[in-house]
Amino acid sequence: MRLGGPVSGYSDPKTWISALQRHGYTAAYCPVTSQDDPATIQAYREAADEADVVIAEVGAWSSPLGPDENERRSALKKCKEQLALADAIGARCCVNISGSRGKNWAGPDPLDLTHETFDMIVETVREIIDSVSPKRTYYTLETMQWMYPDSADSYLELMRAIDRKRFAVHFDPVNLVNSPQRYFGNADLIREFISKLGPFIRSCHGKDVILSEMALVHLSEVRPGLGRLDYRTLLRELDRLDPDTPLMLEHLQTDEEYALAAKYVRGIAKEVGVKL
Repeated sequence: MRLGGPVSGYSDPKTWISALQRHGYTAAYCPVTSQDDPATIQAYREAADEADVVIAEVGAWSSPLGPDENERRSALKKCKEQLALADAIGARCCVNISGSRGKNWAGPDPLDLTHETFDMIVETVREIIDSVSPKRTYYTLETMQWMYPDSADSYLELMRAIDRKRFAVHFDPVNLVNSPQRYFGNADLIREFISKLGPFIRSCHGKDVILSEMALVHLSEVRPGLGRLDYRTLLRELDRLDPDTPLMLEHLQTDEEYALAAKYVRGIAKEVGVKL
């Protein structure tokens, strides 16, 4: 398994690798954009190979299911461009959410968890993959709280329905914690997901979650180590997969927070005998 996270302040492949090494990361988010020229993309790919850095994922964050036709077309175009970039740079995957049918691209919306939307996701993902025909990488959908795929079983259903070899899995365990039952039973949730989908997981996000005592149900994302996600189980289970599987820290605000998150994850890894 490899630990990674975002870095900044680089201007070329050499300084990018130096930034990753300062943080002790052996996995990275994509350092370039689809607008960069092929020579630049190739230079970063070669630098990653030489430094034994895995490029975990290329984000395609958008909603190709949105209600506005122009925005939907723009999102589809972005997904295809980002998948092509992931293939060119040798990333393990291109990742997006399935997309919301509401005005907020990331949901929630009453239409998102319906049979009609499931079928729309299938056709959209097929179009993206078939248009690009990637050879090295995979298109994936991040697990989410209120849209498909929202469980191991719904991910399996999507995989069967999409029926494309270059469709794979992106695992975000915190995003699956959408109830007190899943919150307190998240170790079982992690084990179930990896048992059913482990060989197809291309990248994983590392966050944490805490349930407050406010009325109704309030679940908040927090820095790894400040919540209740069972990192001992998560690291043990991920360790059973491809040794290049990335665990990517995200959504923190400062370098100090990322350093604390990495320290926590590395501490748990050492405790349970998992090599990062």
